[in-house]
Amino acid sequence: MTLHYVALGDSTTVGVGDPMNGSTTDLAGAGARPGEGWRGWASLLADSLGSSHRVTFSNFATSGATAPKVATDQLPSTGSGPIDLASLIVGVNDTMRSTFDVGQIRECLQYCAEQLTGRGATLLTVRFHDHGQVFGLPAWLRRPLWNRIEQVNSVYDELYLRFGGIRIDMADYPEVYRRDFWSVDRLHPGERGHRRLARAFADELHRQGLPIAEPPALDCLGDTPSKWADALWMLREGVPWLGRRAGDLTPWAARMALTQLRPPPASPPRTPMPPAFPPGTTPVFPPSTTPAFPEPTSAAAFSHSAVAARSAATAASSLDAEVQQVRA
Repeated sequence: MTLHYVALGDSTTVGVGDPMNGSTTDLAGAGARPGEGWRGWASLLADSLGSSHRVTFSNFATSGATAPKVATDQLPSTGSGPIDLASLIVGVNDTMRSTFDVGQIRECLQYCAEQLTGRGATLLTVRFHDHGQVFGLPAWLRRPLWNRIEQVNSVYDELYLRFGGIRIDMADYPEVYRRDFWSVDRLHPGERGHRRLARAFADELHRQGLPIAEPPALDCLGDTPSKWADALWMLREGVPWLGRRAGDLTPWAARMALTQLRPPPASPPRTPMPPAFPPGTTPVFPPSTTPAFPEPTSAAAFSHSAVAARSAATAASSLDAEVQQVRA
């Protein structure tokens, strides 16, 4: 059986964090291209598929890619022929830009999914974990970042419901929050993380009936970055990266901080309602033509009314909770 597998996405799909030589500090991820010193989960999956099938694998991912870049640059490069498997994993770079627009992300990913599945592809996607927890961000910055990630996750939920395929929820894997899952920059998976992601997709493909004789191995050749490697990377790569992104990230981070720290606006003063009747007067009501109390109702009618009242109260409570969440 012949399988044609195409990979679209950002630096994670390029393979950044999983150098071919097992090093953890020598190679920079900026501008990385597939096969240029990096291996990664998509390549590991393709090799595993090759244990049972004839596989053609094309990796169009680029470092720093956003959803619009995938739709406009990478998708056209896939050609027009049939595809068996297509991975579409992008969105984290979008969340860290001041131009974040979940509507645009939705349009781009929906378009990509339509085109790929229209050519016969089984779609491989993910739900992202809490990157702020891995980075160790302060709560005031972690919360808005997680909000953006969840918006991107909701787009992937829509894709999965509409197009099916295989979706891996990264938050379902506790090791995602362990240091040895990540490369020295804590942004890209390390060798262990790439191997685990490839294995997760391979296991799901196998469960859906695709034979895979040799699943991706989980044993690693490299070591977890040390504290010294962390510090060295920060000097060589982290500080320059922050410098390049400062003009884009700083305004957004400042706005998010103000949003979190600014006290909520004070409620306007309530205007007292005028009395229904002037003081010192006695209201006069017309004679009532109905009994003071309603006629007894049947037990069934009473039960129906009670259920309706409880449903209305539940709906009102749910609406109030949503309003409070929006205000928060």
